[in-house]
Amino acid sequence: MTGLLRSSIEEQFSDIWLEGELSNIRAPGSGHIYCTLKDKTSQIRAVLFRSSALKLCFALQEGMQVIVRGRLTVYELRGEYQIVLDTVEPKGVGALQLAFEQLKERLAAEGLFDQDRKKLIPVFPQTVGVVTSLTGAAIRDILAVLRRRWPRLHVLIAPVQVQGESAGRQIADALATLNDWGSVDVIIVGRGGGSLEDLWSFNEEIVVRAIAASHVPVVSAVGHEIDVTLADFVADLRAPTPSAAAERVVPVLAEIVERVRELTLRTGQMMLRHCAFERQRLDAGIRGVTEVRFRLQDAAQRTDDMMDRLCELLQHLLTAGRERVHEAQRDLSGLNPILAIKQGLATVPQFSKRLEGQMGGILVQHRHRVHALLAQLNTLSPLAVLGRGYSILQTVPAGQILHRASDVEVGQELEAQLASGRLRCRATRIVDDSSV
Repeated sequence: MTGLLRSSIEEQFSDIWLEGELSNIRAPGSGHIYCTLKDKTSQIRAVLFRSSALKLCFALQEGMQVIVRGRLTVYELRGEYQIVLDTVEPKGVGALQLAFEQLKERLAAEGLFDQDRKKLIPVFPQTVGVVTSLTGAAIRDILAVLRRRWPRLHVLIAPVQVQGESAGRQIADALATLNDWGSVDVIIVGRGGGSLEDLWSFNEEIVVRAIAASHVPVVSAVGHEIDVTLADFVADLRAPTPSAAAERVVPVLAEIVERVRELTLRTGQMMLRHCAFERQRLDAGIRGVTEVRFRLQDAAQRTDDMMDRLCELLQHLLTAGRERVHEAQRDLSGLNPILAIKQGLATVPQFSKRLEGQMGGILVQHRHRVHALLAQLNTLSPLAVLGRGYSILQTVPAGQILHRASDVEVGQELEAQLASGRLRCRATRIVDDSSV
């Protein structure tokens, strides 16, 4: 039954066009794309098989409004009808334009269009590489401009297709080959004008990445001035036309020669003026040196005069000094301390004798006085009293000298100091003077 329905539906709806919104997009590893096409009132399943999906130049996105062409069929395993898509076009904008915007946004996010990664174009290249078609007008325009501006320039051409399915791969391979060559200073890549479809090879991701990977500066010259490709964004320099690219790559040799001639002439004139100025400075320096020589001669003569005067002055001072030394020596000879010492030593014996005589009389007088005083002391000394039989009685152990008997108690120990030796005794009885 399902097979009959499928045959009937495919026979009646073998080529249909639909417009709707994409949703439920699913892309498994098989390469097929499954989605749902819907409008405000209904929806239908759709499938884009791998062979057709590879032809898409843009990415399907959720909510995208599209116009599709295909055939209606029935998926027998689920008993559902679906549309097998052959072509998908975005509504309102061309597929190529949408693909251009999508790829541009993605590559810009990677930084491939950043200004800080662009390389400088050499001012005087020796070898220029050109990637373009040999049959187009672009190569003729480029070569004509290069020969006219710099006839001795080496041009290395890498011929490629500039449109068609294999054009992108050929352009990328040509860029890699020129980079590997090693002697290419700058590369021009481009073609003449055309539609967006004609220029699409220069919007392919493989070409954009090949330009970004080039270590040789790349100049993009695709189409006319109003044409814009992704190669223009990634290139180190964008030229509006192939002829303009050739003009920006090399200067005009005749202009350079004329400029060099002018600079040579101006340099010669400046050197002449500079030499004249330096000669004037040299003449002034010579005059200055002569004046300095005269000044040095005057200074040398004044120096000699001053040296003569200084020698005379020193000689006068030396003579005067010698005279003062002689006078001082004469004065010192009269005040010689050695003579005074000798004279003093001669009077020493006389003074010694006089001193001894005077000292002898004084000593005798003092000796008599000392003997008299000693006699008086012996008379007054208690020891002399003791020698006459008296004693000094003291208490023990205080050593107090006793004057009265009443100062002693019976049994008290006493000590008697004699003229020779001491006696220890004890009081046995106290006799008062009034009882005698």
